[in-house]
Amino acid sequence: MDDRHARHRRRPPDRRRRPWNGWRAATLSDFVRMVDRAVATLPPALLERLDNVEIAVEDVPPATDDDAILLGLYEGTPLPERAWGAPLMPDRIRLFRGPLEARAAGPDHLRELVATTVVHEVAHHFGIDDDRLDELGWG
Repeated sequence: MDDRHARHRRRPPDRRRRPWNGWRAATLSDFVRMVDRAVATLPPALLERLDNVEIAVEDVPPATDDDAILLGLYEGTPLPERAWGAPLMPDRIRLFRGPLEARAAGPDHLRELVATTVVHEVAHHFGIDDDRLDELGWG
């Protein structure tokens, strides 16, 4: 007998998407405001050095080779590695809404996760690697 709903053809769930038990912000604009607030809490001296950095929100992160689920991603050349006077495209920090909301137990926890992820990715912009972030408690 043929399964008319094609249940036998379903793909395994995509782990990068929000699982059924995650918490979700009311709207995308609410989530973006949460990100904006997290960026605004950074020290002014750091904010001045983020003049050529785009901060974007995306729903789903790219797939990785090791099946890690990314919460955020820094793309660019860290400040300590830049050559003097070399023209550069803007750096980019991407925050992934789905995995962040999936880890959150509620709105306060989501705000904390967003703030921690913003600090983590901004640290990469300043040349701080994951090992040093782990030592500092921001890993």
